Amino acid sequence: MEIQPGQWIPVLLAFAAVALMVLTLALLWEWVRERSRHRELKRRMDPGRKSSGGETIDDLFKRSDDRGGGLFGSFTERLPHIYDLQILLDQADLRWHFGTFIILTIGAVAAFGTAGWLFTKFSLVAIGTGLLGGTFPYLFVRWKKRKRMTAFLERFPDAIDLLGRSIRAGHAFSTGLQMVAEETGEPVAGEFRRVFEEQKFGLPLDETLFGLADRIDLVDVQIFVTAVLIQREVGGNLAEILDTLADTIRERFVIERQVRVYTAQGRLTGYLLAVLPLALAFVIYTFNAEYITILVEEPIGRVLIAMAAVMQILGFFTIRRIVDIKV
Repeated sequence: MEIQPGQWIPVLLAFAAVALMVLTLALLWEWVRERSRHRELKRRMDPGRKSSGGETIDDLFKRSDDRGGGLFGSFTERLPHIYDLQILLDQADLRWHFGTFIILTIGAVAAFGTAGWLFTKFSLVAIGTGLLGGTFPYLFVRWKKRKRMTAFLERFPDAIDLLGRSIRAGHAFSTGLQMVAEETGEPVAGEFRRVFEEQKFGLPLDETLFGLADRIDLVDVQIFVTAVLIQREVGGNLAEILDTLADTIRERFVIERQVRVYTAQGRLTGYLLAVLPLALAFVIYTFNAEYITILVEEPIGRVLIAMAAVMQILGFFTIRRIVDIKV
């Protein structure tokens, strides 16, 4: 069975049907999980509930951060990588459970694999397109995380300056955290607000700072946490330390921007190489439709199109990897 140019609609409809079905399942899973969390919250706040004597404030924080209840609950203990995946979702500021991410990944594999099989009728091509489609949710999460980390890094030096000025004015460190949470923008304000509230409710400051370093895996944040903890152990002028740290972060940020300017040509080359085949195919189809439709009408042509698409995507990400220079 050969797919004619006018028969692309069933392929697209099959892809859309599978994608919408999986999206519906993911939303249903999130709704069920949210209802479960609300019931658990009401149960904890029930005045008649007896508190377990051995439950500490650390246990409460761990339970409040646990998103692995229900069907996937035991996986977080048996599979450490699942816990790392949940951390990645938190770093991207996506309110997803890792079960939602798994459902979306499986759905992307099914949707792209179905479209690849209907388009080419070759199992190997369907497997390849399915595996390629399964990487899209992960790439989306990584993109969201990178965008959030960049926004955090832009505001982080100003937050450190504000914290240093509050300490120099005679305020306590916790008060400085509160001022940063109230007077800076997101995502810095949200992270410092969480640190302030955790230590206010009794969690040790070192654990709250370690939690900040886990959620924001930037070298600058790790240096900030290390500097604060060392100053609390050995003493010193914390305000001066924070001022120096803020200046250093700003200098690193300037260098990173300069590196991006120097590698702009490489990124532009990647974009051009990715768009050029599509633009050329469109031009050829406009002037000589029969010349380009052979690729769609012949089975080997459809296989070549699928292989070319996979290689184009791999080449694009390879170029992005080459020009992504870490400072």
